[in-house]
Amino acid sequence: MVKIGTQKVKPIISAEKAKPVIKKAIEIPATITVRELAAMMSVSPIEIIKVLMSNGIMANINQQIDFDTVSIIGEEMGYEISSPYVSEPEIELIERQDIPLHRRLVAEEDPKDLEIRPPVVTVLGHVDHGKTTLLDMIRKTKVAEGEAGGITQHIGAYQVKVGDRSITFLDTPGHAAFTAMRARGAQATDLAVLVVAADDGVMPQTKEAIEHVRAAQVPIIVAVNKIDKDNANPQRVLQELADVGLVPESWGGDIVCVPISAKQNVGIDELLEHILLITEVAELKANPNRLAQGVVIEGKIDKRRGVMATLLVKNGTLVESDFIVIGTQYCRVRAMFDYRGKRIKKAGLSVPTSVLGLPAVPEAGDFFTAVPSEKAARFLVEQRKDKATVVVEEDTRRTMSLEQFFKRRGQNGNQTLNVVLKADVQGSVEPIVNSLKNLEVNDLKIKLILQGTGNISESDINLAVASDAIVLGFNVEMDSAAHRLAEALTVDVRQYSIIYKLIEDVEKALRGLLAPEYADKVIGRAEVREVFKVPKRGNVAGSYIVDGRVVRNAIAKVFRQQGIIHESKLVSLRRFTEDVQEVATGFLCGIGIEGFNDFRPGDIIEAYIKERVN
Repeated sequence: MVKIGTQKVKPIISAEKAKPVIKKAIEIPATITVRELAAMMSVSPIEIIKVLMSNGIMANINQQIDFDTVSIIGEEMGYEISSPYVSEPEIELIERQDIPLHRRLVAEEDPKDLEIRPPVVTVLGHVDHGKTTLLDMIRKTKVAEGEAGGITQHIGAYQVKVGDRSITFLDTPGHAAFTAMRARGAQATDLAVLVVAADDGVMPQTKEAIEHVRAAQVPIIVAVNKIDKDNANPQRVLQELADVGLVPESWGGDIVCVPISAKQNVGIDELLEHILLITEVAELKANPNRLAQGVVIEGKIDKRRGVMATLLVKNGTLVESDFIVIGTQYCRVRAMFDYRGKRIKKAGLSVPTSVLGLPAVPEAGDFFTAVPSEKAARFLVEQRKDKATVVVEEDTRRTMSLEQFFKRRGQNGNQTLNVVLKADVQGSVEPIVNSLKNLEVNDLKIKLILQGTGNISESDINLAVASDAIVLGFNVEMDSAAHRLAEALTVDVRQYSIIYKLIEDVEKALRGLLAPEYADKVIGRAEVREVFKVPKRGNVAGSYIVDGRVVRNAIAKVFRQQGIIHESKLVSLRRFTEDVQEVATGFLCGIGIEGFNDFRPGDIIEAYIKERVN
């Protein structure tokens, strides 16, 4: 008996006879509502809602809840929750950026399951130095031997045989595409072949390609092409390579330089052997006996077949009829084709394949992963859609800006400010580079990812994104496409016309003294047509929006006879009897301005916002 107050009562369950609670096990689908969960638990939906409210979660009867939330409910109500659709760790491992792609894909694989995979190679270089001719010769001699017509379908990548081993070549447009893919997190390339013409030497695009490859931290092998020409001078090429930091092996460096003639098929076999030798050191391995993971090389719409995507398998094996997820879309692979246009049933390690079945064209550099079923694919896509806003916010925060650098110093061991520098002429580049190299504050340093001449291009923005760098321009303009990309990816681009101002801003950034600057941006103009007296509010300007848009809480300037007579906050904006947030061109509205009542017909009200200019 237990005494409670003055009464003695018998306990409901004695301590000696208490039995362990046995939880009921239920398995939930990929998505579930409160109503459906209540039915599975054989309880009232009100009970579920009460548990949710006690945990600070407000939900109605038809609201969908995720696996983690259901687990909380199950814990409190005596149920053990499971789901076959919860994404496995390796599916999301591909999203991580702290280790190279080929490493992170196999990070959780059993070493016993790993096999050597063919290397993936990209060919880069200056225009007319023979990239296309080299690729065509390799295709002709190593891919289409004995085949009339050779390649029947261009899919952006292909494999060649060298003895009993294979090499995959990415047939990309150049270093711009190479960096655009890397900017999206896809380090698809294992090695870069830099083609330099023996009769032309290291040219601007050659230097740019070198900087892009260095930023990617990908091994480089140099193919000195056109050695068959009368004016060829391979030694001059080696000297120019050494001048830009690529010291050839024959000069005591570590860069392999192979003399070739793509047209005459001279040195091609030696080049391929060196590719295998260099990549062998990297120990490129993957697990062929699992669901496929890899990278989108290119996507397009075929008039007859619909959406086609070229995929490069980096881990596992892709089989026809597999379900694949790319970003926030998924499909069942309806058909697969190899680099010859021949239909295939499966694609193994480092094999490029063109697939049919996707609802929309994916972007080069997107990751793809195969999943066990359509339900698993749908669940993973829903997960990614839910996280999309968070991911965008995280990516925005991750992009480096000059004034943020000092605050973010030391994060992830980063003590270096990465810079992409573009100037009008080489004579401007050199003094800027020399001045920047002399700047060093408390071990904070500057690393020039790229230094070159010409306008700021889309390629420069992609390089900045891929390298977490800022872009500095001196006496140059920015292409419209680059401007749009920089705005979309929140890349910090600063343009200067005075060298000392550029150097001063960078030094202030290193010292943590740089503050953002703002300028007025006009967003709309309105003409006052009538003035109305409103009790307790004063005068309101009945106005017509002449240009742009007028928004509430913007700053307003009132002009009369081309002179400013007042400037303050726009405090009220109405359409008829309703308060509105903004009014567009061609509409009438009522405007109230803080501290101003002296409106007159014909006055011009100019609305503007403060916009950051650096």
